[in-house]
Amino acid sequence: MTLEPARMIGLIRHPHFPAAATRGIQVSAALSARGLSIRYLLDADPRGLAIPATAAPERVEGLWRHTCFEAFVMGDDAPAYREFNFSPSGAWQAYAFHAYRRGGPLAAAATPRIARDAQAETGLNVLLPASDLPTGLHLRLGLSAVIEAADGSLSYWALRHPPGQPDFHHSDCLALELARS
Repeated sequence: MTLEPARMIGLIRHPHFPAAATRGIQVSAALSARGLSIRYLLDADPRGLAIPATAAPERVEGLWRHTCFEAFVMGDDAPAYREFNFSPSGAWQAYAFHAYRRGGPLAAAATPRIARDAQAETGLNVLLPASDLPTGLHLRLGLSAVIEAADGSLSYWALRHPPGQPDFHHSDCLALELARS
């Protein structure tokens, strides 16, 4: 799947995890010399969501346990990939993997720019610095989200899901390709 820079595409909800307050999630991504820009837009009733308050950006473990937007990025050095987590609070985390789920925190990661979307109460805009992205002419992306409802239940959203339980690390989820110009 390829994506024109301004075009929004829908994430798919994992069928085993209902989402009472979230009707859908749209994403767009664009690659530039500055880095990777990603926009996430939720079609949801914000009163039915658990969205953390905005705070100073900080690196935090375990963001996927609550409302969190994610980007998995693979370059020409596959099977290596990077995982980035973004909370609407401004908290973030970055990981480097040399193979499927084998790796750890990306030690020298720069703080991404994370901002709530000014046009949408339930949207998020992210800029990942180019220095944190894998090298190569092509990037494969897996864009995903974990959405926490007000009752504490979680729903899982991705461009594509592998069979079975949600697994954003699975290569099937890396469904979007972007080329460096």
